[in-house]
Amino acid sequence: MEVTVPVDVPLVGDERHKNWAKVVRRVDDSKDSGWAFEGEFIAVGGIQDVPVGAVLLVYGERGARTNPQIAARLYTVNADGTLTGEASARGRAWARTLRDRVAELLDRAPTVPRDRQPELSLFSDQALIDELGRRGYRVGDL
Repeated sequence: MEVTVPVDVPLVGDERHKNWAKVVRRVDDSKDSGWAFEGEFIAVGGIQDVPVGAVLLVYGERGARTNPQIAARLYTVNADGTLTGEASARGRAWARTLRDRVAELLDRAPTVPRDRQPELSLFSDQALIDELGRRGYRVGDL
């Protein structure tokens, strides 16, 4: 079960041009275009429910229709519904510029075991042990 939070997904381009966002689940390192990023598309410029810890890629274009300026931003989704900026890129090489960073973020993304309450997985072991101690429980060595 994934925990989702409402997130205000930014619009990085001009509404007249191409804009999209994707919750990236996997990276195909054999590709150096936008097709390297696999996952679900979500709407930009408003509130969307996004999994906590997700890697969010936002793409947009602005400027003249004949020669739009490309911008892409990479975020991670925090448990409080905020976004942490991880990287950005401009120009036609945006996908290759961000590809390795996206892969790094996906490798370190926490996974929540299905048999745990997702909210508790956000706390360190020591913080949980300390709280149980304050409540009068004794926790043995882990």
